[in-house]
Amino acid sequence: MSGRSLPHSLDGHIEAAMKAAAFDMSPDPAMVVDADGALVAVNEAAEALFGQGLGLLARGRFGAALPPGSALVSLLNRAIEEDARVRERGVQISLFGLPPFEADGAAAPLGDGSVLLTLTVKAGLGVERGAGADAAGLRTIVGLGRMLAHEIRNPLAGIRGAAQLLKSGAKAEDAPLAQLIVDETDRVRRLVDRMEAFSDDALPSLTPINIHQVLDRVRALAANGVADGLVLREQYDPSLPPVLGDEDQLIQIFLNLVKNAAEAAHSRGDGRGEIAIYTAYRHGVRVRAAKGQALRGAPLEIRIRDNGPGVPPHLREHLFQPFVTSKANGAGLGLALVAKLVAAHGGLLDFDSEPGRTVFRVLLPIASEEDVTS
Repeated sequence: MSGRSLPHSLDGHIEAAMKAAAFDMSPDPAMVVDADGALVAVNEAAEALFGQGLGLLARGRFGAALPPGSALVSLLNRAIEEDARVRERGVQISLFGLPPFEADGAAAPLGDGSVLLTLTVKAGLGVERGAGADAAGLRTIVGLGRMLAHEIRNPLAGIRGAAQLLKSGAKAEDAPLAQLIVDETDRVRRLVDRMEAFSDDALPSLTPINIHQVLDRVRALAANGVADGLVLREQYDPSLPPVLGDEDQLIQIFLNLVKNAAEAAHSRGDGRGEIAIYTAYRHGVRVRAAKGQALRGAPLEIRIRDNGPGVPPHLREHLFQPFVTSKANGAGLGLALVAKLVAAHGGLLDFDSEPGRTVFRVLLPIASEEDVTS
């Protein structure tokens, strides 16, 4: 962690490595304040925000740098009193002699009396947002993937073996579910294999693919998992040509989107949650490929709609950035990864949301005749 250390409560094998990487590489400024009010750790974004390293920032008690009645003090105290992560929007911050600025703040107790404080800068003084922040967050995804690759392989092998045993003794109607576990285990293993060599410049292996086969696979996974108890609808255009894509990555894209839709639909709490999947052909849609390449057509449209409460307004502008989430226990990495994979396919990703209706739209390039015949 660039020579800085987190409190002992974050220590411990894989979980500690994940938290340490997420802390230090997060594009949002983050600080750890101990039980005595001392600043004991900061990440690179916090150092960049305040223009000082940990040694200078940590001189004296952190609380002493805050004015009386500071919203940050209230935020830290609430996290300790409630023993839970708390958030405050539009906090006015004045620290270390710098001009005041506005940020959204989040504080999470770490179990030893210390608190993790995260700031999302909104206006005034701030870390450069946009592409630079997104790139830093995507580097975190890469780092987490590489660290976890080895740890994931061993349990995957056990899951696959157990599923094969279940399949051999399963009733005829249960055998497809056991095979689904085997197939998904193999797909996750292939993704893990790629993680170790994954980089921002890595390109997917593109081949002509029937998008409806991908969506049927995603639907089957969702129906037996996250979307259990929901109404699942689909409206496909059967005349669509093959998409040019990487099958495993396309499954990952739409599984993440359907999973998010399912969680939103479940949150209604009235048993009337619904997800719909649509495909269509959109004439005239063109996007600029990566690295300034020529415009290309991306007319194949896939929409995932849910009837949940909608995306909170304060998250919409930054929804595809890493670590942005409305879930209490969410990491905020799913949509950032979806955005990266769609961009790698030369596609477009956007959404429209209001209470009772949220639609995520993916536009992808179709395969040419040369792609299909090669």
